[in-house]
Amino acid sequence: MKLTSKSEYALLALIYLARSGTNNFVPVQVIASSQCIPPKFLEQILLILKRAKYLRSHRGQSGGYSLAKPAELVHLAEIIRLFDGALAPTESVSAYFYESTPIEKEKSLLAVFRDIRNYISDKLENTTLADVL
Repeated sequence: MKLTSKSEYALLALIYLARSGTNNFVPVQVIASSQCIPPKFLEQILLILKRAKYLRSHRGQSGGYSLAKPAELVHLAEIIRLFDGALAPTESVSAYFYESTPIEKEKSLLAVFRDIRNYISDKLENTTLADVL
């Protein structure tokens, strides 16, 4: 598993919004400047998060984005999977994105990668935005 800049920026934006509270709408420009994220790139990320029902938006002078659910209900694994897909180091051990790969020929090697997937998956599925605030 390797995080892309999209998932890293998404997590940074979500944590910023979690600190702001669920009732406060924060403009894209404020999030972008405080987290050093290019504003146009952030807009694309926030739209994906909104479509996935992690964010809500409000237009106008007091507009912006806010969390659509409490930080305690947003798990890091969900966000990373949304942007990057599998948490597994190889698709042949992925629970959600399985594809056959050459490494399957060596069962003992496959077991090592499955253990890595299990650790990463367990850690990210049991860590919420609230946990990292």
